[in-house]
Amino acid sequence: MPNIVYALGMVKPSEAPRLRLVALLRVSTAGQVDGYGFDSQDKDVKRWARSSPHRIVKTLRDEAVTGRADEDDRLGLAEALTMVANGDADGIVFPNMDRLARNMTQQEAILAVVWAHGGRAFSADGGEVVPDDEDDPMRTFVRQVMGAAAQLERGLIAKRLRNGRRNKAAVGGYAHGAPRYGQQTTKDKELTVLPEEEDRRRQMERWHAEEGLGYRAIAQRANALGWKAKRGGEWHATTVQRMLSNAAREKANAQAALGRKRAKEEQQRTRANKVLGRVL
Repeated sequence: MPNIVYALGMVKPSEAPRLRLVALLRVSTAGQVDGYGFDSQDKDVKRWARSSPHRIVKTLRDEAVTGRADEDDRLGLAEALTMVANGDADGIVFPNMDRLARNMTQQEAILAVVWAHGGRAFSADGGEVVPDDEDDPMRTFVRQVMGAAAQLERGLIAKRLRNGRRNKAAVGGYAHGAPRYGQQTTKDKELTVLPEEEDRRRQMERWHAEEGLGYRAIAQRANALGWKAKRGGEWHATTVQRMLSNAAREKANAQAALGRKRAKEEQQRTRANKVLGRVL
């Protein structure tokens, strides 16, 4: 039976071409370092490589840093794609599709670059991600549906977390974000009072209510006394207003949320173009 199978054109395992692959690992949050972090990903990729005829010529890592100006600027990914484009590697291998990229759009863009340069792509949990074939549209459909389903699952998890924070905030609990002046968070994510800051906050409330000082005058007095704002800088009228006025604080939070939403939308529109533009 084996002779018949190989006569039909299949390649024996010992005769399969030995490819030079770049291993690409990624974590996007500190939490993933403790969960499915670099060490676990590296072990899975190496285990897959030992069971295949291919060899890993380089391992590259991408770690998103919260607060970076551009956390999607993945140097590891850029180097991996450049190696494939220059012929220094025959393809890439990654732990799973989710580690390749966070969303389906970027996954598809990365695969398109690899295939455009004649490279091959493998996932440690599923084997080769075969290129699109116009005579087999189901191949593309299945891959994209699976990517969309994984993206949906991540979205639903994020939604549940947001709803949980909203419910906690609705009953007066601490949900998320930076604590206001006079408070700090514990290891259990609960709020506790910072006595010195709280005393100063109450003093500024009295200046406003009893002496009739405006926000700018309060900021000037606090700075003259050497009091530092929450982040260690000087006080300004706007920071005093946000601290003493619930309405001003809610407005500032809403504006910040809108800004984050717009930035995220712009980021999503440019991700695929950034990947494609690196080597094409």
